[in-house]
Amino acid sequence: MTIESIKGEVHAAARRARIAAGVLASATRAQKDAALLGMSDALVANIDAILAANVLDVAAARESGTGDNLIDRLQLDPHRVRAFADGLRGIAALPDPVGEVVRGSTLPNGLRMQQIRVPMGVIGMIYEGRPNVTADAAAICLKAGSAVLLRGSSSAAHSNAAIISVMRDALSATSLPADSVQQISADDRSSATHLMQARGLVDLVIPRGGAGLIRAVVQESTVPVIETGVGNCHVYVDADADLDMALAVVLNAKTHRPSVCNAAESLLVHKAVADAFVPRVIAALHEHGVTIHGDATFCATHPDVVEATDDDHATEYLSLDISAAVVDSIDDAIAHIRIYSSGHTEAIVTSSLAASQRFTTGVDSAAVMINASTRFTDGAELGFGAEIGISTQKLHARGPMGLTEMTTTTYVVTGTGHVR
Repeated sequence: MTIESIKGEVHAAARRARIAAGVLASATRAQKDAALLGMSDALVANIDAILAANVLDVAAARESGTGDNLIDRLQLDPHRVRAFADGLRGIAALPDPVGEVVRGSTLPNGLRMQQIRVPMGVIGMIYEGRPNVTADAAAICLKAGSAVLLRGSSSAAHSNAAIISVMRDALSATSLPADSVQQISADDRSSATHLMQARGLVDLVIPRGGAGLIRAVVQESTVPVIETGVGNCHVYVDADADLDMALAVVLNAKTHRPSVCNAAESLLVHKAVADAFVPRVIAALHEHGVTIHGDATFCATHPDVVEATDDDHATEYLSLDISAAVVDSIDDAIAHIRIYSSGHTEAIVTSSLAASQRFTTGVDSAAVMINASTRFTDGAELGFGAEIGISTQKLHARGPMGLTEMTTTTYVVTGTGHVR
């Protein structure tokens, strides 16, 4: 296909999406929830077909030498499919944000002003090899009253196509248009470019993936972008930490699922507890197969610790690796985090209220965990149903983005013949 023909296909899909968005904008909660429940049931009923498509993607990824961490993101099993199908049911159970009155008042001149949540319109998703994003994004956008154009990666093309086909078939059996959810081909990179430059047809683009993808979308898009960031997440073990708790938090944050953006990539330990904690955490992390890239204290404690560089402290590993350092104070921990953090999630383990408050106000990230794993920066875990991504920017949305973050607002002003 030529670049112009690819552009034509993307724009044609966007025009169909705008028509569908017009229907969704006035759809009732009952209509949207019924569609979500039908899509959920259909995903479960078609698990075998979805898994068969996923096998093709995983086989191709292994053949091309894709790393185990990326294959973990790509690979589906019955549990994972049921999990994102359940996510659709969870979204159906949530209140509908559309029509919510954000604020309102009667002005001194008698005009009644209301700021009301309304759908975005058409949302483009550009994302890498995580097929669960396909279902999550479709469900969140639909419940928030918007049509979605899904441009996944070629590495997950078979999986995404199977999931989208199942959801579109389910939508066809409802009162909502199937074009509420559409796939943009990943056969050519230019399809992503045309999607993010379809200003006037697409209202918002959300990239979800690695740093390179996000940077490309932010730099090349002419459509407004919500930037979802990479996750160089830190765990800081304070002088007043319960060390048993700290060990549990570090292990969960690093090893529970190392290939995701809310996994811990960096560990900081206050010097007051370093003698007691550093040997324990090294032994525990090594037991779980984690390679530690440490400072002088960590290296001196165990011969298998790799000497850390500045690049190590700045790296989102997405693997069983972690950078580690001992700091002299909580302020030094905060300074380190401000240099190296991606602004995603930071965690502190401490029994000191003053320390937790200092940490919360000192770091500059979308989420801060106090005595809890970084793995809780997740829409489902925080009660949003599913999420469309973790925003690390500061405009419009920050942190896990659920239904509310996928809406904008309109001001409705009611008078009785008022003139100015």
